[in-house]
Amino acid sequence: MKVIVGLGNPGPRYRSTRHNVGFDVLEELGRHFGEVPTRNRFNAQIGEVDVDQTRLLLVAPQTFMNNSGQAVGPLLDFYKIDPVHILVVCDDLNLPLGRLRLREKGSAGGQKGLADILRRLGTLEVARLRIGIGQPPPRFDASNFVLAHFNSQEQFTVNEAVEHAAQGALTWALKGPAAAMNQLNPKTSSDDE
Repeated sequence: MKVIVGLGNPGPRYRSTRHNVGFDVLEELGRHFGEVPTRNRFNAQIGEVDVDQTRLLLVAPQTFMNNSGQAVGPLLDFYKIDPVHILVVCDDLNLPLGRLRLREKGSAGGQKGLADILRRLGTLEVARLRIGIGQPPPRFDASNFVLAHFNSQEQFTVNEAVEHAAQGALTWALKGPAAAMNQLNPKTSSDDE
């Protein structure tokens, strides 16, 4: 079993904001599979699909972003899933708009939802797919920036990134992290965490 966790904030107020690109990737995967039915469990919306003999859980925590571990931890405990079998999809302020970066492990890099998951699981050995949302303008509060919507020009770039991220997440689940990193990561070494 593999788990793809898309991070975001629940509720219509936060829909399509910068912080919710993880949810957008789950929606894209849902469309790919023909709208996966979801159920509410473990403070999360969970969709389940079988692909190429792999059971895949699509998980959208319904806690707020900073408490994402409250959903992910109990889910992994219940299903007895090793953290190396989950992929967390989240936004990243430090990446240019639309840039994708997949890593098998490492620090949270300032992403509080990812940090809460790592803290709850007690390991840095959790794959993460970051989607660049760009930097806030000068003197613009970062917390307000991540809760803002994309403008129409940015939205086009983000939509493409979300599609590529969904494809890469599926590659991660079916072919492994190395194949997904080859597919998604920039071909330069200057983007290392």
